[in-house]
Amino acid sequence: MSENTDTVTLVKPPFRADIVGSLLRPRDLKDAHAQLAAGQIDQAQLLEVQHKEIKRIVDEQVQLGLKDVTDGEFSRSWWHLDFLWGLNGVGKYDYEKSYKFHGSKTRTDNAELIGKIAFNPDHPFFAAFGYLKSITPKGVLPKQTIPSPSLLFRDNRSDNWHQFYDNWQDYLSDIVTAYRQTILHFYELGARYVQLDDTTWAFLISSLNASKDDPDKHAAFEKIATDSVQIINQILDGLPEDLTVTTHICRGNFQSTYLFSGSYDTIADYLGQLNYDGLFLEYDSDRSGGFAPLTKIWNQDKNKRIVLGIVTSKFPELESQELLVDRIKEASTYVPLSNLAISTQCGFASTEEGNKLTEAQQWDKLKLVIQTAKTVWPE
Repeated sequence: MSENTDTVTLVKPPFRADIVGSLLRPRDLKDAHAQLAAGQIDQAQLLEVQHKEIKRIVDEQVQLGLKDVTDGEFSRSWWHLDFLWGLNGVGKYDYEKSYKFHGSKTRTDNAELIGKIAFNPDHPFFAAFGYLKSITPKGVLPKQTIPSPSLLFRDNRSDNWHQFYDNWQDYLSDIVTAYRQTILHFYELGARYVQLDDTTWAFLISSLNASKDDPDKHAAFEKIATDSVQIINQILDGLPEDLTVTTHICRGNFQSTYLFSGSYDTIADYLGQLNYDGLFLEYDSDRSGGFAPLTKIWNQDKNKRIVLGIVTSKFPELESQELLVDRIKEASTYVPLSNLAISTQCGFASTEEGNKLTEAQQWDKLKLVIQTAKTVWPE
């Protein structure tokens, strides 16, 4: 997973100015989903609206000057659950509890094991990527986002694993196989840039800090971390050289609220072991701490790029470009400037509800990312 062989796209992702993934859902798409639920339109009519809106936002991303584009995650409701539900062996149920965001409540959907985890050749994300690729112009990469497999370790999703497996390692092995086959099928469909979005590491920052005085709980959270490193690196091992795989370490993103706080130093050693081509890190507020842990996270890997999420996607106010440049310079004291890039701290709509800003303000945020990157990296 190093150099991209596309002769048109000359620069390897993650790009100096990159996009995390999700974009605000337009009103007609939200209305179409409501109409489908009410039985007023069928799936084909929803898809027509969906494709129209995806084409519009892809054209907008290209016009802005981004080197990679996403479908805004318009084909899903949740950033993670829709993908997990599409795997064989994963089902949907009502969690009956809302995720504990600061100042807001989510819907109560969740995923659970209903059998052995396996690759689904008919996963709906494949058709969604096929459409995205078909409308992406030459010289621009279509970027596919999926949740990290470590999401299966949390929120009661694997509580019943022993019903289907004799031991935990067999379960982990099936996760690795399903994810590898999924990523390789995206590759067969033309994907050369895949991102695994991950809230588990931010969850572990909070959990490891909170459990310092409880050895048993602390050890359980450490096992989540070590298991995550194990399966992620097994998934990444031996993938095609011209496939870039990154991760976005998310701290929660629902209607401009968040889930987790704390410095990266708690998990820096674990992140430094991950064999991703790049890590998107949220750094839009003091909730993330300082840049010092970047030294361990980058871990002297000259082929790895750290993407600084220093422009918030949660609020409409534009950051000072001068301040952004200063923050990049500060980060470059821990990681070489050549191994840095920037983005918004997260997407704009990790769920279909979206953050509290307008679409015009969303594009202004991405313009700021691009303009700042051009100032720091003129190449």
